[in-house]
Amino acid sequence: MDSLRLLSRSARPTNHGTKSAKQSTPSNGQHAQPQLFPAVSPSRDGQAAASKKRKRSHKAPTTADAHTPEPGLFGVRANLESLAIAHAPAVEDVAGSKTDGKRMPDDLSSDEVRALLKQHKLKITWLNAGALQKKRKGKGESKAKMEKPQLYPQPLRSFHELADRHALASRIAINIRDHGYNTPTEVQMVALPLLMGRPDSYLPAATDADAQQTLIAGGADLLSVAPTGSGKTLAFMIPLISKIVQEKSEDEKTAPVTSAIVLAPTKELTSQIVNEGRKLANGTRIRITQLRKGMRLPFAETDLASGDTEQPAVKADIIVSTPGLLYSMLDDEENAKKTSLHGVRYLVLDEADVLLDPLFRDQTLRVWNRLSDPGLRVSLWSATMGSNIEELARSAIQARRQRLSAQHGDVPEAPLIRLVVGLKDSVVPNIEHRLVYAATEQGKLMGLRQLLHPAAASKDVGAPLLPPFLVFTQTIERAVALHSELLYDIPAEAGGIGRIAVLHSDLTDIARDNVMTRFRKGEIWILITTDLLSRGVDFRGVNGVVNYDIPTSSAAYVHRVGRTGRAGREGGVAVTLYSKEDIPYLKHVANVVAMAQKHNGTSDGGGMQQWLLDALPTLSKPDKLKLKKRGIESRTSRGKEADPKSARRARISSKSGFDRKLENNRQGAILGSKRRKQAEDASEAEGDSEFEGFD
Repeated sequence: MDSLRLLSRSARPTNHGTKSAKQSTPSNGQHAQPQLFPAVSPSRDGQAAASKKRKRSHKAPTTADAHTPEPGLFGVRANLESLAIAHAPAVEDVAGSKTDGKRMPDDLSSDEVRALLKQHKLKITWLNAGALQKKRKGKGESKAKMEKPQLYPQPLRSFHELADRHALASRIAINIRDHGYNTPTEVQMVALPLLMGRPDSYLPAATDADAQQTLIAGGADLLSVAPTGSGKTLAFMIPLISKIVQEKSEDEKTAPVTSAIVLAPTKELTSQIVNEGRKLANGTRIRITQLRKGMRLPFAETDLASGDTEQPAVKADIIVSTPGLLYSMLDDEENAKKTSLHGVRYLVLDEADVLLDPLFRDQTLRVWNRLSDPGLRVSLWSATMGSNIEELARSAIQARRQRLSAQHGDVPEAPLIRLVVGLKDSVVPNIEHRLVYAATEQGKLMGLRQLLHPAAASKDVGAPLLPPFLVFTQTIERAVALHSELLYDIPAEAGGIGRIAVLHSDLTDIARDNVMTRFRKGEIWILITTDLLSRGVDFRGVNGVVNYDIPTSSAAYVHRVGRTGRAGREGGVAVTLYSKEDIPYLKHVANVVAMAQKHNGTSDGGGMQQWLLDALPTLSKPDKLKLKKRGIESRTSRGKEADPKSARRARISSKSGFDRKLENNRQGAILGSKRRKQAEDASEAEGDSEFEGFD
């Protein structure tokens, strides 16, 4: 024992009768929709103070009411209730007002809008303004500014404003209120007005009149980049449902016509989008369907009129699907011309950087190009989106417009607007990041067990993780091997083998749905998976994420660790275990962690230290592409063929080399015995065939 602690022990007060403070974790965090960045309510005189004139009640706020803390996604606490009250429109101001494009009584001034957007770190850019904007260039104004001006729309300060400002159906407004959504997050503050608001309120003065009419009539294409867990699903589902409700007439046929398609990379994410959409569309006659194997798309001539009873088709207003499944149904050119999808007016790409990555790019673009409506509006959403994805989206929109213009005449170009919340490609800093050097694969397995067992806590690994938490591996084979290795680590008194599970794409749909349901219910504490669950899936109560294998890119790290600390919940932990073989590929993870710590104001600790960041080697561009495409090759079947020795070192097992040698010898002896038995049976069969036909 430390002598100083021994000598000073009696001088310290003892609290044997008091309990230690409960650890704050995402699983016991408050269910809320907090905003990412704190903001002080701007007053009419430009000062950053809460406006008392705009409150509904004349009662003076008490100290407790004025300083009630709410969780903030970036580790800062903001008084969201006061912010919502201060910005909420007064009842007498909006009574009888019309959303005809004129300034409403409760609109903020341009200076107030700029200040509020700056406080929330929102940046809105008009990417293709050069083609739609009048070619006027003021003195001292560069060409770049004229081509990509900044926009300052009236932000949505409360969900109650949707019904008054944007003609939201009362049924949808009730659904939003019933599910506890009061204060919009940053991405919702701007995305909702952009997609369903009054565009003339934020267009630059130099905008051409034709461009204004195009934007007002058809809306804009949106490219949105916002952190994980910031409410992007709600931001694109509310406008979709609202617009379809407005477009459907009362005497329309009961059979819905598909008006919108939402594409997502995984079945788990598509299922989640459908569930969230159905909550919002409850009671609106809007049908949202997840496309599954065995379904087929409707034919415009037969299915929508009378229906084909022998082969029932998907009849939904909004179809949610993975790109591969939808494209396989559209692959037949003859059937593609007959389907009713020619009326689709809205296309949403969730996790757009993956959908436009080489893995899904071909399927996504082919589905995109099959939608022939000239007024199609596209929105792309992700937490990470590089400039190459942005350029690809712009070129795809432009090429499609030119092709349709050649077929149907001039198709007007819609404004393309980019919305960025905070910093692009960054993690939310309310997560604690730990980088743990484990030297070998056996060391990584030992480190994971130390995180799993409270009695085996280590100073190097940190405090044990409280369940539930996710463990990510590079391949399906490694996920299965790790699951087999940890299967009996949880004692029977705590639930035993039923508390740990593995999820990967080789499982059947029923098995995957079963695992997801049990994990959401809390029956599974530890879920081992691949990058299948790294994107979009919302687990509000996940206390931690363990990168057993380092991610293949900085974007993969951002999405993996984004499964914890969602919706502003504090206490999430992200642990990355790395071995000696991982050091050449660790720089991209270290850069993201260092940026998060810098943003959070903490530069030391167990996350990332400057000396380690400087010592790590930098990958070349070809090596980055190779890592992103194949991962670390020693962990794949390709790596085993190239270097069997490194593949043996990368095996997930706690057995010693001697024990594995004995096991291999036993397996070899059993296999040899089976082969000899098969050879004997074959020789006996050949001997019998010589006398075939004799009695």
